[in-house]
Amino acid sequence: MNVTHKNKTLATFLASIFGGIGAHRFYLYGKKDKLAWLHVVLFPLSIFAGFIAALVIGLTPDEKWDVQHNAGSGRQSNSGWLVIILVVITFAGGAIALIAAIARAFDLLFTGGAYG
Repeated sequence: MNVTHKNKTLATFLASIFGGIGAHRFYLYGKKDKLAWLHVVLFPLSIFAGFIAALVIGLTPDEKWDVQHNAGSGRQSNSGWLVIILVVITFAGGAIALIAAIARAFDLLFTGGAYG
């Protein structure tokens, strides 16, 4: 049985950039994955879920990744530094987005939306 090898770096990238629409779940589990479609339906809310998924995928050890996603592929993953750089960028972007969302919520709550 020839199973396609799932690249951890690509999955991290998809979760980081297109995680809000579930691209990483479509890549890993296919079109029949219900959680991937839930990402599509709840797009604005699932952006933060995509950031978290990128961190979880990127920080998963290669051995555990291969057991979960590449059991029958016959290849081993070797992530390297690119996945770590993606994790750092994702963490920074997610932190900036979260701080901006909190600041906007407080602005709307306490000033009625003074800057918007």
